[in-house]
Amino acid sequence: MGKNERIIIVTSIFVVLVGLLTALYYGRSDHIYRCSVALFGLSIPLWLPEVYTPKGTLKKLLAPVYDTEVMAFLGVFIAVHVSLVNVPFTTVDLFHKEWRDADMISHFLGGLVLWLMIARILVEFNIPWRDILKYSVVAFYILAIGWEVAEKVSESEISFITETVGNKMRDLIMDSLGMISGIKIRKKITSFRRS
Repeated sequence: MGKNERIIIVTSIFVVLVGLLTALYYGRSDHIYRCSVALFGLSIPLWLPEVYTPKGTLKKLLAPVYDTEVMAFLGVFIAVHVSLVNVPFTTVDLFHKEWRDADMISHFLGGLVLWLMIARILVEFNIPWRDILKYSVVAFYILAIGWEVAEKVSESEISFITETVGNKMRDLIMDSLGMISGIKIRKKITSFRRS
């Protein structure tokens, strides 16, 4: 793992840990759960490559987890998202209550990371770049639209979350801007370069 990527991931873990401590202090069970899952997830790229080397198709499907550059982007996304949902050292929930437009930040970063992960898997199958681009965009929109549908269905379970069709469209636009950014920066990411 590269030194810079490791620093980004460890810093992201620290930010999420601060979020967990804040959630524990204020007794926010939803945020305790969210931060705990995030801490475990962000730790995976630090220890999994040391203990397990996948083979065959599984190696291709897990390529993003073993790609430290992609995982660094994921770390930033998770740290920012967790901090928006509960600003450290406060009870402020920018994401759901105080500033409902904060989800635009998460959707942009989420779109970026989602596309990088999908495209990283497709790179492993040694298909031409045009096909990677085509398949990754289709898979991206299937997942992004699926997420929005799942959110809409779950609104009845979470009383303070209700989103309009306009909000859903805005979310998809921000996801798309993140994807476009991913497409633009992929040339700078080592794992996307062809040998």
